[in-house]
Amino acid sequence: MAMKEKRIVFTGGGTAGHVIVNLALIPHFEKAGWEIHYIGSKDGIERELIEELPHVTYHAISTGKLRRYMSIENMKDPFKVLKGITDAWRIIGKVKPDIIFSKGGFVSVPVVVAGRMRRVPTIIHESDMTPGLANKLATKFAEKIVTTFPETQNYLPQQKAVHVGAVIREELFQGDEAVAYELTNLNKKKPIILIMGGSSGSANVNKVVRTNLPKLLTKYQIIHICGAGNVDKSIDEAGYVQFEYVNEQLKDVLSIADYVVSRAGANAIYEFLALNIPMLLIPLPLSASRGDQIDNAKSFVKNGYAHMLMEEDITEDAFERAIERLVSDESALRENMKKEDMQVARDEVIHLIKSMAK
Repeated sequence: MAMKEKRIVFTGGGTAGHVIVNLALIPHFEKAGWEIHYIGSKDGIERELIEELPHVTYHAISTGKLRRYMSIENMKDPFKVLKGITDAWRIIGKVKPDIIFSKGGFVSVPVVVAGRMRRVPTIIHESDMTPGLANKLATKFAEKIVTTFPETQNYLPQQKAVHVGAVIREELFQGDEAVAYELTNLNKKKPIILIMGGSSGSANVNKVVRTNLPKLLTKYQIIHICGAGNVDKSIDEAGYVQFEYVNEQLKDVLSIADYVVSRAGANAIYEFLALNIPMLLIPLPLSASRGDQIDNAKSFVKNGYAHMLMEEDITEDAFERAIERLVSDESALRENMKKEDMQVARDEVIHLIKSMAK
């Protein structure tokens, strides 16, 4: 008698960070012959990233947004979430998955709730040190919550929390330097600093980088991923290259980066850690976030993996000094990063998914 084909539903979205872990896991289940479905929003970045995968069926649902500020849209969101639960309930009933894996983001809440209604076991992944609002809401409907930071377990029900570490994409270690040098038109003559402000960019970081270019380019080459609509076409300097966003070729770009300046989203900084790249972290400020990136950055500083510069402290001089300090501390940072074994977490999550599948 033929074995029943296993089915898994992935969910998560709103930002690239809420998709990356799913992208790390999907290839394994594809190779293992599982039927793979993804439930996401109608127009989020997750749809753009997942619909490129030929063996994954994408299902779009209605989504509200879990805002922490006053907005007229807050009045509509409960109805959107309810419709999302109905949409997800119908999809899950049709797909009949053995398990649901949620990476978080507001789109995931209706899916996790509907999964509980359909009696499908659900695992949630929390990348940040402190759980996001979506995962806080979804936790009561899930069986397990796997965490990247060990400290996260202090914020979760102990019987559900499982610390596994960072789930890293295998392809990250397959960067091609030749592709990167051709893409960027840079060379090996000077060290390369990769500067990333998140998928939407950072106006403050972009400004201070460009103001400092005359000084920085005397010592370094700069790859600047500055966010959608933020390329400054008036700047044409040898050793400086700008991109709105890099997706497929990010692994190649990372292979030639000697240092990185970045926001402090958990998935990104753990990827830099896995690649042993010294990092200067500029976390999203409290005025623009719940403070999760600040917590992430503080944890990395405490462990000797990174340096941190708060956005409110950014000036031309402070940025230049922070870069110089990062470079001078390179050996110690790399030595600390080598102590981390980044290969184990992905296998642990895969084992947990398989053991919990119905």
